[in-house]
Order: sequence, then C-alpha cells, then structure tokens
Amino acid sequence: MNWLILVAITVLLDPFRIYIDNYVADVYFKKRQAVAQKFFYGCIYVVTAIVALIIMRFNFFEADLGNIGLLLLAGALCSFAGIPYFRALELDDSTNIGIFIQLAPVMYLILGWLFLGETFSPIQLLSFAIIISAPLLIVFTAKKRSRKVKLRAVFFAFLYVVISVIGNLLFVKVDAREGNILHEIVFFVMGKGLMNCLTICCWPKWRRRFRYVLKTSHGKMLRPMVINFLIGITTDFTYRTALAIAPTVALASATSDAVEPISIFFIGILLSIIWPKFGREKLDKKTVIVHLVATIIVAIGVILQQVLS
Repeated sequence: MNWLILVAITVLLDPFRIYIDNYVADVYFKKRQAVAQKFFYGCIYVVTAIVALIIMRFNFFEADLGNIGLLLLAGALCSFAGIPYFRALELDDSTNIGIFIQLAPVMYLILGWLFLGETFSPIQLLSFAIIISAPLLIVFTAKKRSRKVKLRAVFFAFLYVVISVIGNLLFVKVDAREGNILHEIVFFVMGKGLMNCLTICCWPKWRRRFRYVLKTSHGKMLRPMVINFLIGITTDFTYRTALAIAPTVALASATSDAVEPISIFFIGILLSIIWPKFGREKLDKKTVIVHLVATIIVAIGVILQQVLS
C-alpha cells in the first residue's frame, strides 16, 4: 500500500484519539493524573499482542531474539512518551497540543541523519523552520497569564516528541532488516503494553487513581477508552508502516505531522459545535483565527517540503 494512503488514514483517525484522550482526562480524571489511563491500555495491549501471536502461530525458536528485543524497546519508548503527553493534555487543549508536536519532523530529520544516514536539503530545513513557527505563534499570542502554562505544555509536548521519535526510528531500523512488518508491529505493541504495566507498577498512586475513577464513573470511562484503543491499534499499523516504506522517515513524519493539525483544527471545530462536551475547544474569534493561521503556516511548510525538495 502506498505510504501516502497510510499517512492519510493516520491523520484522519489520530485527531479522534487526541480528542478522546482530552475528553477522558477532563471529564473523568478532572485533569489530575490522567496518565493513570495507562493501566487499562497496558493490560489490553499485552493481551491483544499475545492473541495475535497465537493466531499467527509465531515460532519464537525461529525468530531473531535481538530484533524482538529492539522492537519491544521501541514500543516501550513510545509508551513512556505517554507520560509527558498526558501531562501536556492536562495543561492545554487538544488543538494546541496537536500543533505543539509539529517538532516531530525536525527531530526525525536530525536523528534520522545521525542514526540512519539520511540526508536533507536546504529546502527541507526552510520548510521545517516554517513548521516550527506554528507552535511559537500559539505561545506568543496567548495572554500573559496563560503563557507560562503554554510554555510548560510545549515542554512536555517536546519531551513526548523526542522520546516517540527515538522509539519510531528504532522500529524503522529493525524493519530495514527486511522482517515481517505485521510481526514487528505486534512486538512493538507488546512493548507498549509491558511498559504501560511497568509504569503503573512503579507508581502505585496512578493505579489507585485509575481504580477510583473507574469506580466513581461506574465503568463509563471504559467505553471511550475501548474506542481509543481500537483507533490506537489502527494508527500504530498505518503510521509505522508508512514510516517503514516511505523514502525517508522525515518525509513521512513531515507529511503526517503537518497535515494532522489541519485535521485536528477542523474536526475540533465540528465536534465543539455538534458535541460541545466532547470537542471542548475554545471557539472565540481570536482563538479560531490564531489556530487557522497556525494550520495555514504548517500547510505551507509541508507543501514547500513536498514540492520543492
């Protein structure tokens, strides 16, 4: 399948994952220790990976254990990135976080150059500089009293990006050895699940928080989380397959992460109008204009990168 099609699927589905994360963090966790959701996702990811391996009749004795270890590590890193990600969601809304993580293409460019031997052109550097200006616009147009909070959100979003990029590059490096992409994704998912479970074991207060929210919500929070899990499994496959088959990981990342804020912006407006309790986006004139300008800037960056590089 063409990597652009896989990227398109990702950018259409991933905004819903972000909005569901934000909704659960706001409504059920009251913006307190929302990372406790990892308890649920850890268990369900591990079970799903085990069932998939059984269905595929995977033979460990014939497998490259070194590759399996690297894939588990890649998944674990992407799982660990969820800690600063949920912290960023507690500080700011989904649209802003979606724009803040546009640092991902730049990190892919730098780390891909360092570890995968990929090259980049001056046009790519210019396009990525344009993309970076979008989150800066969000920060510097914020009111002074909220600017500090937004800077903290940017910091946590940046940590999320750096850790995720390292995990995804590790996944791509393993795939470069011409393995089975489906098997690789299953072990990647297994790594995510195991790290989620380990994280919760190391921080009992998150485990207690999850049980408390589950009890007080009478299990209602599980419904959006199950939907989010299904979206997450799908985007794990589409995005990481796109990274593996694209000409360079920076190209796939730039395309996905540049188009996604546009998708987040319009889906957020639509959801906030149709289902305000779910969309939960600020629709005042200034916010809409700033977000619109930011998404246009990002679009210009990716078009420049695609057409002229």
